[in-house]
Amino acid sequence: MSMNGSNLLILANVGTPETPAYQVVGCQRGATIDEQTAEIDASCKSSRNKRVLPGRYSSSISLDGLYVPDDAAFQALRDANRNGELVLIAREEFGEVLETANCLVTAMPQAFPDQDVATISVSLTVDDGWTVVGS
Repeated sequence: MSMNGSNLLILANVGTPETPAYQVVGCQRGATIDEQTAEIDASCKSSRNKRVLPGRYSSSISLDGLYVPDDAAFQALRDANRNGELVLIAREEFGEVLETANCLVTAMPQAFPDQDVATISVSLTVDDGWTVVGS
């Protein structure tokens, strides 16, 4: 059964790596989680058919929301970006944290249009894959 996209939230660690404290990145409007496996071509001249092997797995997250300057999760993302550090991210569905990943903030544009809400977009690249919570 499908679900309402509002039931998925991206959270950032505002605690320490040893004692994470996840907080929703304020006023999210959209999130996309992209997972890919690179293709390794294992074809040879003896067959017309293409043969493939699974290559590297990668994942990234893009997040759009309203700009909330005093939001602790936004500040954690901004600090990680400015300091060149990884930030611990969690994926939550229906109020339950299901997976976590260390991520590199690769872009963080902020828009401040006249007579409209200020917004942020955040692009994250997952380092070393997702960890299922409880496994």
